[in-house]
Amino acid sequence: MRYLKNFFSRYCTFSLCLLLVSKVVIATEHHAIEREAEDAQVVSYPAEFFDRYRPNTALDMVNQLPGFQLDDGTDNRGFASAVGNVLINSRRLSVKQDVPSATLSRIPANQVERIELVRGQANGIDLQGQSVVANVFLKRESATSVRWEAYIEQNNTSDLKPAGSISLSSTWNEIEFITGVDMERNTSGYYGTEQVFDGNGELLLEGPESSTEDGIQLNGVFLNASTMIGDTTTHLNAKFNTADSHYERPSSQTELATGTLFDEFIIDDRLTTQYELGLDAERELFDSLTGKFIFLMIDRTVDSSSSRTNSNNVNGQTLLRVADTVTDSKENIYRLELDWQPWSNHLVQANFEGAFNVIDRSLVQTDDRGTGPVTIDVPGGNSRVEENRGDFQIIDTWGLGDYELDYGVGVEVSSVSQTGDEEQTRNFTFIKPLATLTYSPTNEQQTRLHIIREVTQLNLDDFVSATIFEDDDLALGNPDIKPETIWITEISHERRFDEISVVKLTAFHHWISDVLDLLPLSDDFEAPGNIGKGKRWGLEFQGTLPLEWAGLSGSKLELTLRWQDSSVTDPVTGNTRILSGQGGQNAYRTLTNRNKNNKYFIGLNYRQDFEQARVAWGWAVAERAERPLYKVNEFESLTEDIAVDAFIETTRWFGLKIRFDAQNISDDASVRERSIYAGRRSLTPVDTDLVNSRHNGRRLVLSVSGTF
Repeated sequence: MRYLKNFFSRYCTFSLCLLLVSKVVIATEHHAIEREAEDAQVVSYPAEFFDRYRPNTALDMVNQLPGFQLDDGTDNRGFASAVGNVLINSRRLSVKQDVPSATLSRIPANQVERIELVRGQANGIDLQGQSVVANVFLKRESATSVRWEAYIEQNNTSDLKPAGSISLSSTWNEIEFITGVDMERNTSGYYGTEQVFDGNGELLLEGPESSTEDGIQLNGVFLNASTMIGDTTTHLNAKFNTADSHYERPSSQTELATGTLFDEFIIDDRLTTQYELGLDAERELFDSLTGKFIFLMIDRTVDSSSSRTNSNNVNGQTLLRVADTVTDSKENIYRLELDWQPWSNHLVQANFEGAFNVIDRSLVQTDDRGTGPVTIDVPGGNSRVEENRGDFQIIDTWGLGDYELDYGVGVEVSSVSQTGDEEQTRNFTFIKPLATLTYSPTNEQQTRLHIIREVTQLNLDDFVSATIFEDDDLALGNPDIKPETIWITEISHERRFDEISVVKLTAFHHWISDVLDLLPLSDDFEAPGNIGKGKRWGLEFQGTLPLEWAGLSGSKLELTLRWQDSSVTDPVTGNTRILSGQGGQNAYRTLTNRNKNNKYFIGLNYRQDFEQARVAWGWAVAERAERPLYKVNEFESLTEDIAVDAFIETTRWFGLKIRFDAQNISDDASVRERSIYAGRRSLTPVDTDLVNSRHNGRRLVLSVSGTF
């Protein structure tokens, strides 16, 4: 019945989306924008366009851009692929961990002059592989202002969560700067049940489990500053953040046959500190040649002390496992960007990037089974991994009337060395060609064909081992990992009907070499590794659709639909299967989360603004497919119910924005199912099935923010 229910809900949602799209396209076709833009690659929205949404910050404005989804980038090493899709005054921020959304949230809305959606080469902007970026232009002269926010969150699975932030925007000695602080009490938790079945489906054990987490989290003390030094534009970005948390997970299962009660108690105390410093300088070197130098440094330390205690009402305590882990990671990036425009219809861009990355982990683990603590040797748990990487790319953008051709090539060389429990050094060289053909006959239509060879950046955490207390397992590292390489082809078409209505359809196909998945090491253990060639293909639809035609004044509906399939040869069974998804149960997943290996994602966001009353309300609904994970002797799947959020906000009183959010209204269950086999997966019978069903609770959030 659950599968029928899920299929029915997905079918109804998908049908509703298609119906709304067809109605809106018909209703808005006759109201398409008539004007011709000076640059068909750019769609400009003046600050007045956002007045209907009563924004307090630049982030409020960017979130209302039709047909645009904010991307905060990734944690990939390197700069180009990790900086997101937002520019400030045509420049990217020289930051990685201080994500674009955080920076935008500090900029008062009254300092924004306009926002442009850049969908191709314009004004010398390097898209860095993004299909579209939001370029936020700030007013040249803005008065000193203070932006503040305070909120409190109530969750029925954890304690109250207060938080607050304050930032100052001003100019001192011709230096424009934003500085401030953001802090919160970090509380979270879940409640649920755990069941254990034998291979025949007979229930053996069941009982409750829960978790609580509490701590203080300084999200950041930050400074963003810019000034002119002669003819050179310079920027400084600095941030410090820290988090001190205490996590507890008690669980108990009763053995139905004997009545024996098994208890498990996990504790994790974790202190995280991180520093980030970014500097950049840009100036015109010669006629038609501009240069920009970027330096970025990140230093992060995680100090964790964890324990697991097992006991039962027959034998008392049977295990005390303690693990102390310290992980130091550093990243230094040096980047030079050159823009040269030798002819009016050509722009040549050359990027040189050097990076040094290191992770140094020490792990001390002991087990006490009643005879005293015994030190456990965790293979690969004490290791240092270093990577030196150089990247060069040259791209020519050739304007051909309504057409634009971007073509170029990149070369990446790197050296990865590991010391400690593993000793080895490896060198890699990759050639990365790319080509993009864009057809933009008007500001309202654009068709884009994109072909590129990408090299995924290695996650150095995959090289070193860690203990997974919850699963009583080890996450082994693999010193032999090499990067995936992916040939990506995409074709997309975007159609804008008026200043709000926009639909975009994208088809994609990826050919993957050296797929990074879980590689069998023995009949019991696996590690991240390369398992051969794979493919991924699918469709994605995005639309922003006003609902005036339905009598809902001031309302709009945003839709995101994604479907995809994939294939790879399973290293355990030799059969073809889909690619693995991300594992784990994320208590605070967002409604726009689209894992690249999910079978499907459906998201709807509704908003209605009553301008005269200065009130807005809305809701969001999302559902995504299960996330499978294929281990050597285990198959894991994670599924979630439909997620529902809602909000109401007003700016009627004292110039403040008061907002009330009801998050996770459905208290959706996150179900993790693990089928553990007697030997290798699918080649031997199932020995045990474990089912965890967790609820993260309904969350009520009251926030108040303002600017003065």
